Amino acid sequence: MDKLKMETSDMAAENIEKIGALFPSAVTEMRGEDGSIKKGVNFEMLKQLLSPDVVEGDERYEFTWVGKKQAIAEAARPTTKTLRPVKADSRNWDTTENLYIEGDNLEVLKILQESYLGKVKMIYIDPPYNTGNDFIYPDSFSMENDEYNNETGYFDEDGRINYKRKNTASCGKYHSNWCSMMYSRLLIARNLLSDNGLIMISIDEHEQGNLREICDEIFGTQNFVECLVYDKKAAPKGVPPVNMIVGVHEYIFCYAKNTSNFSFIGVERSSDGFSNPDHDPRGLWRNTNIKSTTSENAYEITDPLTGQKYTDTWAFAPDELNRMIAEGRIIFPKNPNGQVRAKEYFSEFSNKYIPIKSSLGLYDAQWNTEMLTNLMEGKYFQNPKHLHLMEYIIRATMDKTSTILDFFSGSATTAHAVMQLNAEDGGRRKFIMVQLPEPCDEKSEAYKAGYKNICEIGKERIRRAGDKIKAEHPDADLDIGFRVFRVDESNMKNVYYHPEEVTQLMLGETVSNIKEDRTDLDLLYACLLDWGVEINLPHTSAQVAGCTVHNVDNGALAACFDKTVPRAVVEYMANLQPLRAVFRDSAFATDAEKINVTEIFKNLSPDTKVKVI
Repeated sequence: MDKLKMETSDMAAENIEKIGALFPSAVTEMRGEDGSIKKGVNFEMLKQLLSPDVVEGDERYEFTWVGKKQAIAEAARPTTKTLRPVKADSRNWDTTENLYIEGDNLEVLKILQESYLGKVKMIYIDPPYNTGNDFIYPDSFSMENDEYNNETGYFDEDGRINYKRKNTASCGKYHSNWCSMMYSRLLIARNLLSDNGLIMISIDEHEQGNLREICDEIFGTQNFVECLVYDKKAAPKGVPPVNMIVGVHEYIFCYAKNTSNFSFIGVERSSDGFSNPDHDPRGLWRNTNIKSTTSENAYEITDPLTGQKYTDTWAFAPDELNRMIAEGRIIFPKNPNGQVRAKEYFSEFSNKYIPIKSSLGLYDAQWNTEMLTNLMEGKYFQNPKHLHLMEYIIRATMDKTSTILDFFSGSATTAHAVMQLNAEDGGRRKFIMVQLPEPCDEKSEAYKAGYKNICEIGKERIRRAGDKIKAEHPDADLDIGFRVFRVDESNMKNVYYHPEEVTQLMLGETVSNIKEDRTDLDLLYACLLDWGVEINLPHTSAQVAGCTVHNVDNGALAACFDKTVPRAVVEYMANLQPLRAVFRDSAFATDAEKINVTEIFKNLSPDTKVKVI
């Protein structure tokens, strides 16, 4: 039986293999940092292979900054961290398909790579805007050395992340820190998008230009879809600004995984404003103005019922307008001085979807803040993303069964919008929220209300929003639950990854390579992630011969993590005929017992892949 590796894939090694398949002469052997010989890329050779001319010098068009190479390397570096389930904070654990993950989103994106590769239809993020007041994630690659770390305050005196640190304009890496933080995350996030997927990123003026360059590199200029603009507030009243310009808008960059596979769904056309008071057999209609605003050619038409004549510059040619009069499509006023109008029929629109305009209009921040304050019974966020804005872009982008990922979840507006839309149109959209558990300031209203970090506020908002939506749609089949996971160190002891550190005296302590404080659920979900299975799938458990057997999604994976596993349990699991089966390595004392497990599965379920941890 093979062992699960219990760490994310080495993206750098995989990319080298891909390059080698295309350009064998560009792959060579090199000595790594640990002194071992490994495959590497001869970049000078690769550059020459990709150029019809002699490659010399350093002049080229490129977008770069201090720390960019480190950001790329960090994105490719594997992680041994895992996600540990937190059932106590979850809602409807057994039935929900939604996820809320607490932790650094760089680690989370790496952990989700195999299980959600190409399975996310839409990614929406509202990252820190780098205004000089926002906390920038303190990734290791954004610092050159320990001295720089201490001087810039990335860590506090106890060595913990300093969440109160600000990325001020006086910082020597003001833009570089932000660019590095975004580059590595977007580089990994792209892998999660489906072939017809889309990423949407909210941004303001401070880093708009840099974000466009970063996205062009990662997603490709050919996959740029649109830059949407919306107003977050109306022009302020009272004293005008000094320069007489009021900044009221923000941007949303839209990039497709592949533009040839993606298109906006559009917003389904509503029949609001249409009616049929005269029982017209053509169905619902509304009044429309037919006076031309561009033509100077006026002509006369006649009301066939009254003989009243009307002269004006009409929006239709005489033959067309007279045909419409004959078909009863023109509404003549009862008052001769009134306006002649036409019937516009809802059934005659050739497209039931309204195209998306790049200018989305006003989404008033004041209404949104008041809504959230009332829902939460306190003002805990200063600038939450507008609920109606998120509803609009999700409705226009996603089909009704797909998954949306937001890895800067904040106040969890995205989750709120998904549940609201599902209630309105019967959809089964799913969400994955990711948020760093940034502590609340002890002077803040949120802290005084009992919320210790942003994650606690976000989870409570989802609970309250779900309750409110369910009360408003009592007959709807809604998923208002979510499974909570928290980023933590590996379930495996350090010797699992560093066997060279094991001494003779330590051998007695390493019979099991799993940490003692880890539960069955910890191990189960680590195995799912390692094997590339989604962690929102349902699972059941059964007691067999004194052992607990887990069954994920009716056979996607079967597992037993008891310290001793008898033959009866192995046969029970094999009879389930799962796609995958996993046990503790230490559950079988001898090689003969392991071979026996393999033979049982070979006889009862030959297609099952069996591994140990």
